[in-house]
Parts: sequence; structure tokens; C-alpha cells
Amino acid sequence: MGAIHVGRVYDRASLPGGRRFLVERLWPRGVRREDLQLDEWVRDVAPSTPLRRWFGHDPDRWEEFRRRYTAELDAAPGAWQPLLDAARAGPVVLLYSARDEERNSAVALRDYLLAHR
Repeated sequence: MGAIHVGRVYDRASLPGGRRFLVERLWPRGVRREDLQLDEWVRDVAPSTPLRRWFGHDPDRWEEFRRRYTAELDAAPGAWQPLLDAARAGPVVLLYSARDEERNSAVALRDYLLAHR
């Protein structure tokens, strides 16, 4: 099983190696598609729009966000299974655009995938 990393799209120079998957529902502001060197944009694995809006990157809502996002992922294995399959073949990088590097949907998704190895 390859490693599952997370990386911020705005820190392209410091991203680890591996297949790159954008795991955001919306395209990151100010990033050109050709500059991202992306393998795939996996929109369906991102949190739903209502959940994303409710969370609003409020640190006080982090644990509840993780719980709700986990429930969404549990209900949609077809969305995250390709990422797990890619990780079984080698390292992958889950790309996100949030400012908070510790509390964002890519971190929650990585933890979810690691729990489902």
C-alpha cells in the first residue's frame, strides 16, 4: 500500500510525489488547470455543498464536520474507492485549497481512507 499524503494546491513546489487527485467540489481560485499537474479531479468525494457551507472552516465545528463527512463517505463508496485503489498501487496526494492545513476535508478523507485500507 502506497502512502496517502495531503497537499495544498498553492504549495505545488513542496508537494510529495505520487498520483495527484484534487478532492474539492470547486476548482481552487487563481490556479490554472495546466499548472496543477493533476491526475484526476474527484469532485464526488468532496463534502456535499450543504456540509461544506455549514462547516465554513470553523475549528469549533471540526469534530462534528468529520462525523458528518464520514457518514457521507460511508454512503458513497463508489466515490472514494478509486482513491483507495490508487493508493494500493502507489503513493497518492489528495489536493485541497483550504488555508487550514490541519482541519480540512482532505485531512478527514485521508484519515477515512487509512481506516479502510
